[in-house]
Amino acid sequence: MATKSPIDPDLVRDLAQLINETDLTEIEVQKGDLRIRVARTITAAIQVPMQQPMMHAPQPTAAPAVAAPAAISSKAAAAAHPGAVKSPMVGTAYRRPSPDAKAFVEVGSVVKEGEKILLVEAMKTFNEIVAPRAGTVTAIMVEDGQPVEYGEPLVVIE
Repeated sequence: MATKSPIDPDLVRDLAQLINETDLTEIEVQKGDLRIRVARTITAAIQVPMQQPMMHAPQPTAAPAVAAPAAISSKAAAAAHPGAVKSPMVGTAYRRPSPDAKAFVEVGSVVKEGEKILLVEAMKTFNEIVAPRAGTVTAIMVEDGQPVEYGEPLVVIE
């Protein structure tokens, strides 16, 4: 009898159907060494959101240039940093457990490995993002309620 493929075609079909039924652009499932990622490209939806931030770009560019020359100021720099904690999924990042609660961490917070630092909500499920290592939070790259993509840097811990 032939060996069975570790990839479950029914799971891939279910993930593809889930993407089609929702506003998600990608979804990834990992179990042990097996990782399945299903993604789609939406060209019309990408054009509209990208135009709005460009209209507001002149105002924010003046403040960061003065604010923190030594700090990690761009997502590209944060993504390349070895202490970057990246989003494991597409969703909405939350820095606090409820709107009136204190943030899980701030820049300068000392965290322990396994300590909750953020929440990422995907499909009405809140997923805890925990510190992968002990250290000090040196940068927070997301705002409360900000949409995030898979692999996007959320926090830098040194």
